[in-house]
Amino acid sequence: MSDLEAPLRPKRKKVWVDYFVKFRWIIVIFVVLPISCTMYFLTYLGDVRSESKSFKRRQKEHDENVKKVVKRLKQRNPSKDGLVCTARKPYIAVGMRNVDYKRARHFEVDLSEFRNVLDIDRERMIARVEPLVNMGQISRVTVPMNLSLEVVAELDDLTVGGLINGYGIEGSSHLYGLFSDTVVAYEIVLADGRVVRATKDNEYSDLFYAIPWSQGTLGLLVSAEIRLIPVKEYMKVTYQPVIGNLKDLAQAYIDSFAPRDGDPEKIPDFVETMIYTPTEGVCMTGKYASKEEAKKKGNVINQVGWWFKPWFYQHAQKALEKGEFVEYIPTRDYYHRHTRCLYWEGKLILPFADQWWFRWTLGWLMPPKVSLLKATQGESIRNYYHEMHVIQDMLVPLYKVGEALEFAHREMEVYPIWMCPHKLYKLPVKTMVYPEPGFEHHRRQGDTEDAQMYTDVGIYYAPGPVFRGEVFDGAEAVRRMESWLIENHGFQPQYAVSELDEKKFWRMFDPSLYEHCRNKYGAVGTFMSVYYKCKKGRKTEKEVQEAEQACLETPYAELDQPAE
Repeated sequence: MSDLEAPLRPKRKKVWVDYFVKFRWIIVIFVVLPISCTMYFLTYLGDVRSESKSFKRRQKEHDENVKKVVKRLKQRNPSKDGLVCTARKPYIAVGMRNVDYKRARHFEVDLSEFRNVLDIDRERMIARVEPLVNMGQISRVTVPMNLSLEVVAELDDLTVGGLINGYGIEGSSHLYGLFSDTVVAYEIVLADGRVVRATKDNEYSDLFYAIPWSQGTLGLLVSAEIRLIPVKEYMKVTYQPVIGNLKDLAQAYIDSFAPRDGDPEKIPDFVETMIYTPTEGVCMTGKYASKEEAKKKGNVINQVGWWFKPWFYQHAQKALEKGEFVEYIPTRDYYHRHTRCLYWEGKLILPFADQWWFRWTLGWLMPPKVSLLKATQGESIRNYYHEMHVIQDMLVPLYKVGEALEFAHREMEVYPIWMCPHKLYKLPVKTMVYPEPGFEHHRRQGDTEDAQMYTDVGIYYAPGPVFRGEVFDGAEAVRRMESWLIENHGFQPQYAVSELDEKKFWRMFDPSLYEHCRNKYGAVGTFMSVYYKCKKGRKTEKEVQEAEQACLETPYAELDQPAE
């Protein structure tokens, strides 16, 4: 047998969960997809109703809802009630964490009404939105106005609040940074019920810089002001195939958006790369284009948003056969190009959903809501996915992307791999995520004076060993990945399932500003700590209390921190 056919690990004995997962598509087709479609439609009607209101009326409703949140917080008895959590059901979040902290006693605050676009200010080029506004909703409002957020995360269901308090990236992040970097102001309800507006240059500037990555543990976000940019009707997309080893693919990816001569004219508006095998990848770059340019004779227009169209990652893969090609995609279709197939996770959920007959007959029902997929899986299925499936992102310095790809291949062997670059800014204060000290002196490819270029190595799929029926320890693979990230000044987005203990968590992320704000703004004893919120596994009320007491007693400065 060839090396590829030879088992790399011992064979794994199948259990009943394997067969349930294999035939789970039956539940997805007959239960999840119809309910998902109904929910999407009802949500759309709600959005239309919201958009029909004047901005003045939306603002009035917003102010009333904020008063309800303040009133609810003041009803809490710290000696009797649990820590504050939103009232969203644990499975609603798009991320893969179990949200097990909600299984302990907690004090719920309902934020479900905060789902309106409050204002589109063309003069200031600012969108003011509530935290449950999702990417599909905001792009539906702004793109017809030839406007857009600087960073529009690909999946429609991702919300503003989740992208701010957690992690958000898109193909334009090499220009603008992460989603939270595009926010100019936060409206926050603090633990004592005060409503404050935090900006980078007002009295709450420390809170402004501490909010990103805090997972809602400093206060309740009730609105955000986010920068807008002018856009055109189409995206001119170039698909460039790359052949070579993983280091070659990494260098081609870097060269696609960070020209070695530094010519700004060569920097695209959008960039992403997909690695299909250890030797094959496709680099995609996009430039905004007008309707007149796109419709010139000879140009190809591809409306990828239609339900019957081939899935985007499979469409891009065609470049490996036919060579480099260019096409024009309507801007909003391009923004949400990965929504219908959930990148390539849709292939595991519904193995035949990418076939032409399914796309034409039932493709309009796609995608299934992630929340419903989570709601219809029991404890055994959930644990199975944690062990036999990888949904992780490795945020690493750009110059280390080749090493990251080799590590991912060696430990996980998951393909395709999604790669997207982002700026990590050098800020006036040290936030939870921060660039390497002294990066500006090295002048590496992609870096600037004010920001180090990082890249997201997105690993989403079943590992090769699982497909081959071999033993695979997903938890151990994630632990090794987390150790590698700590050693290489990388970061793990907190939507994913983490295996870090508290000491290692605070080696990966810097706690100083976060803990300062936790104490200054009264979050300790009201909101749980970000580590505890991200911690894997069930939490009891006793664990909640012990964790909060530790926050008051533990000198975080003494935890092992990376040397600067």
